[in-house]
Amino acid sequence: MIEASADTLSGFAILDKPAGITSYRFLGSMGRRLGDQVKSGHAGTLDSFASGVLVCLFGRYTRLSDYFMGAGKGYEADILFGEETDTLDPEGAVVATADIPGLAALEAALPAFRGDILQAPPAYSAVHIDGERAYERARKGQDVSPRPRPVTIHSLDLLSYEAGVARIRVSCTKGTYIRSLARDIALSCGSRGRLEALRRTFSGPFSEKDASSAEGFGPGDLRTLTEKDAEGLGLSVHTLDTDESRAFSNGLPLFRLASFASLDRPSPVAVFGAGRVPLGIVTRAGSAWKYAFVLGGLA
Repeated sequence: MIEASADTLSGFAILDKPAGITSYRFLGSMGRRLGDQVKSGHAGTLDSFASGVLVCLFGRYTRLSDYFMGAGKGYEADILFGEETDTLDPEGAVVATADIPGLAALEAALPAFRGDILQAPPAYSAVHIDGERAYERARKGQDVSPRPRPVTIHSLDLLSYEAGVARIRVSCTKGTYIRSLARDIALSCGSRGRLEALRRTFSGPFSEKDASSAEGFGPGDLRTLTEKDAEGLGLSVHTLDTDESRAFSNGLPLFRLASFASLDRPSPVAVFGAGRVPLGIVTRAGSAWKYAFVLGGLA
């Protein structure tokens, strides 16, 4: 927990975004509770119809967004077979219909979507095409066909299939579009499909069990990065003594800090000080270490 004035407030929160609001608007409403001067960001957009884990970053912690965003994600989703919308979700216009597949056809299709696959993002997505967002081009009525890109589906389980709706559980790398997964699974079954519902169950080491409701959210709900969090985000961890902690926070060149001379850990490294206070991130530059940035003094 963090207690600080609005101009110094920094930390992150694991919040349960409700369906029916965009991530941008939800983040904005949370940020206003911390003060108008507090910067805010999030680690991976959830579509407005979706709910679940949204990692929200505030103050200096917005500089950690790439590390939070790079973590794997987990979802539970309902795929509605028989129709496809332009947005691949319940909010779009129907563009195609088809017969509903049987259970055997669905089960036979799923193995091809496990592991490393190529996936084309939806036309209504934030990927760039010739310097413009795909959804901006789609809204203008332009033909939008984002290029397939590699993603990894660590696990894909069928939980139920009733009345043309399949509930699936997915664990995947960042950048995976579950809307595209629904479309492609349906096509593989000889059908058409879209998402009916979507819930993010985890983001990196943070699960829905860690998520707080937006109701009553305030400064006291912010968290600082722990060594366990850092490891869960795929970062190495290095802890400094009191003297080196002070020198690190003051930006002393790392080659002048004795513990970095022999530091042999995968880059990047989350650095913690006395009392396990998060101080910042360092990365390797050739044989030397350099500051990525310094958080310092967030206890």
